[in-house]
Amino acid sequence: MNFYDLPILNTAVALAPSALMLVALLLVVALPSAAPANRLWTTLNGMSQVALVAALLGALLPGTQGHPWFAVTALGTALALLVAFLGLVIGVFSGRYLEGEASQRRFVAALAGVLAAVHILLVANHWLLLIGAWALVGVALQPLLCFYAERPFALLAAHKKRLADRLADVLLLSAAGLAWWSVGSGSLSDLFDHVATQGASLHLQASAVLLVLAVVLRLALLPVHGWLIQVMEAPTPVSALLHAGVVNLGGFVLIRFAPLLEQAPLARSLLVAVGLGTAVLAGLVMLTRISIKVRLAWSTVAQMGFLALECGLGLYTLAALHLIGHSLYKAHAFLAASGAVRHTRLQALQAPQQPLAASLWLAPLVAMALVVGLQATFSPGVWPLWWSLLLGLAWAPLLWLPAQGSTLRSAAAGVAMVVGLTAVALLAHALPLGLQDAPHHALGAVALAGMGALYLALVLLHSRPRALEAWRRRSYAGFYLDEYYTRLTLWLWPTRWAPGQPRPRQPQLMPMAPARAPD
Repeated sequence: MNFYDLPILNTAVALAPSALMLVALLLVVALPSAAPANRLWTTLNGMSQVALVAALLGALLPGTQGHPWFAVTALGTALALLVAFLGLVIGVFSGRYLEGEASQRRFVAALAGVLAAVHILLVANHWLLLIGAWALVGVALQPLLCFYAERPFALLAAHKKRLADRLADVLLLSAAGLAWWSVGSGSLSDLFDHVATQGASLHLQASAVLLVLAVVLRLALLPVHGWLIQVMEAPTPVSALLHAGVVNLGGFVLIRFAPLLEQAPLARSLLVAVGLGTAVLAGLVMLTRISIKVRLAWSTVAQMGFLALECGLGLYTLAALHLIGHSLYKAHAFLAASGAVRHTRLQALQAPQQPLAASLWLAPLVAMALVVGLQATFSPGVWPLWWSLLLGLAWAPLLWLPAQGSTLRSAAAGVAMVVGLTAVALLAHALPLGLQDAPHHALGAVALAGMGALYLALVLLHSRPRALEAWRRRSYAGFYLDEYYTRLTLWLWPTRWAPGQPRPRQPQLMPMAPARAPD
């Protein structure tokens, strides 16, 4: 037997990044209180470098499903490598960003705890381990969200996330109980084998629905999205960690449970409904916002909606590609937010560029033709026709032409981007991720209609902005969904401040009456 095929070696290597992050946490806590801050960051970043090497080694070894508590999958090892890389980058950035700040020790320890818990979740092959690791992610994240304890909206966001996490824990435990009772084991491998041979009973379908509801809470989909917007009060590296890694874990869990979801039509329909509604509404809200970080936050909400939509439609390969691409993009976007602000201010000094009216209507036709043509030529049958049309609608704004300037250059750049994105999506199916798509054609038609409505609203916003003035006011206010959830949160779980701590001023909630949106 080849030594490198031993499951125990693969499992040990896969667990190494989480163990190294746990060691970093313990070392940071054990350092003397008078230790300089740079020593804290040196300890964390040194262990992060070793964890990155371990994750790279794990990606080179074959996977294994033999352990009852741990499973080394191709997607899990790829994400472990991504998490280790992002953890190192965010750690290095945080050391400079928080220079001179108090409580850096607490920040470093919490960051190491989050990374350790995420790595454990990526190899979890048992309900209890998955639920415990996901809960630990939220617990370790709380000190980072409340790093500036004097900011009321930071505390409010952390409180709302805490309630959503506890509800998700209850739903996950209920889902685990139903699945465990039906299968006779808490192992996820046993669950998937049972579903493959005997199908999903009524209890397992109910377990899938509870799992989807829990993931909706953890993905910050509407209407429980508000904490993800208000967490902008936290330091920028926390926003990068949250938007680039932590919130994406729901997508990984959905892909992990694909064998169960394929046997649960109600769970898939729920994912499509909530994901599509979130993507459309959050996309509309994002169009009315000005702040760079707030736009990025609403963009994350919309992208999580698309991620849930893709999983509900059974397009797991594209969901995995979306998850990885979104993580890299959001990490860069938040860590480079200061440069984006300067760029936006320079753009504001120039006359706004309106798209050519004809291109608004021609762009989707050209984009859909490009995607359908490339897919039919190079990878026929790799995904259904309705998904090609949906991707064309999503990428159509790349083909909008400016009313003034070089239309030929803009058209060439837009076509190149659409072709490049389509090529990447097609190449994703050639990656050895071990994923098997299961497209749902009836739900695909619903998703295509929803994306068409979103694109139509986007076109009307540019061509007839005054006709949508009433919609703009409500969209700017986020359709007041978070106001209702905030009031419900404070009613279900009133805030309590720790004795001896100064009570921050009460955050003023947005009035329910429509407010005029900025032009």
